[in-house]
Amino acid sequence: MRRLHLLLATLIGLPLALAGWLWLTMLSPFTYDRPEHLPEIETGPHKVFVYGTLRSGLVRWVVTGRAGESRPAELEDFRRSALDLEEAPGERVEGEVITVSAEELARLDRYERLGIRYERVRLTLADGSEAWVYRRLPQEAPEAARL
Repeated sequence: MRRLHLLLATLIGLPLALAGWLWLTMLSPFTYDRPEHLPEIETGPHKVFVYGTLRSGLVRWVVTGRAGESRPAELEDFRRSALDLEEAPGERVEGEVITVSAEELARLDRYERLGIRYERVRLTLADGSEAWVYRRLPQEAPEAARL
C-alpha cells in the first residue's frame, strides 16, 4: 500500500512539477523583465516567421493564448543551427508565418526572452514578404538586440 501511494504521488507530482517549472521559466511574467533599451511594440498585426517549437499550434496556444492560423513559408540563404539560424547562401529554412497582435507579440518576446536570449529582426522571406524572425543573440553581447 505504501508503494502504491508513492507511485501515485510520483505519477501526479512529477508532471505537475515539470509543468510548473516550464511555466515559471518560459511563460511567467515574473521571470522576464523586458530590457529597457528595447523599443515599444507597435500596434497592429505582426507577421512572425517561426521555425522551431512555435510551429506547433499547441505551443502557440500555450504561449499566446490561441493557436492561430499559419501558412507555410521559407527563409532563403539561412540554415538551422541548433536553436538558431545562420546565414548560408543557397540554403533554405522551412517554417511557417503566423500573424499576431501586439499583445501576442509581447508574449512571444517573453517566451523567446527578447533582448536576453534572442533578438527579433525583420527579414524578407522567399515569397518577398517580410516577417519578424527570432535569432539567438551572441553570448558576449546581449545588449545588441535590434528591432
